[in-house]
Amino acid sequence: MSNYGGPEELSPGEVDEPAPRPGWVTVDLRASALNWHDVLVRRGRYRSPLPHTPGADGAGIRTDTGQEVVVLPSLFWGERSTAPSPEFEILGDRIPGTYAQRVCVPEECLAPKPFGYSWAESAALPLVGVTSYRALVTRAGLRAGESLLIIGAGGGIATMALALATALGAQAFVTASSPEKLARARDNGAAGGVLHSDDDWPMQAKALAPEGDGFDVILEPVGLWERSVQALRPGGRIVVLGANVAERADMDVRGFYFGQYSLLGTTMGSPQDFRGLLDLVATGTVAPPAIAATYPLSDAAEAHRRLESGGLFGKIVLVP
Repeated sequence: MSNYGGPEELSPGEVDEPAPRPGWVTVDLRASALNWHDVLVRRGRYRSPLPHTPGADGAGIRTDTGQEVVVLPSLFWGERSTAPSPEFEILGDRIPGTYAQRVCVPEECLAPKPFGYSWAESAALPLVGVTSYRALVTRAGLRAGESLLIIGAGGGIATMALALATALGAQAFVTASSPEKLARARDNGAAGGVLHSDDDWPMQAKALAPEGDGFDVILEPVGLWERSVQALRPGGRIVVLGANVAERADMDVRGFYFGQYSLLGTTMGSPQDFRGLLDLVATGTVAPPAIAATYPLSDAAEAHRRLESGGLFGKIVLVP
């Protein structure tokens, strides 16, 4: 990527091998997964140095030991588990990322490839997996028997959150933009859902909750807090991790505090969260990430066009 802009700015090219650094490891990549974050990097949101190699997610083989690994894209988290350090960044922001044949990352950002996962599924796991795990487990404390509403079925975060909720023993519901996505979500374990194209979708969703008075937890990756909170039960928790649809919310403050609600902000997780995620995956109860499409690395531009076109259920993966 030599300039910021549209998908056409992603073109194949030759770059130098990653330079050796103490405490860092080079990985021969077998697959790399797309995230909406990559689109923002391409557009210049994070002012990445140019020319630049984007990409946060990947899986491959350590060049020093030959071990099959997945890459945690959460860099320089720091010692405090409650929030990242000022040095925190995402792989592919300023450090060359995974749209490549090789990537070099701190050793703490590597973990064994999950047993039974393909290369594509392994590459698609880290960013959405650790982000969903931190949101649902570390921040919201979702427990077996509780109810969860996921806003926006189909994207990588939503499909991963559905898999984690199912593994945790929670009952998950979704909102979606089409009947087809609702059907896919049900096939993947959702107990039900509503179309968020309907004006009264929060009330429709609330009525679906097991007790009919709203959900214990709502996962909000799009920025519609003022609508989503209407589907919470009294004392419920809403965990916010994105702003793809809206970057500002106009909240009913009085209704919020009388409802005894908790509003929890979250981001990508830490190495500790990643270990928790992989421990849960190792139990065999977490379905692998859904793969919507696979492209050769040389077709990264076309893969971005597909991502931006919407309508996906699952992740897009690049194969070097």
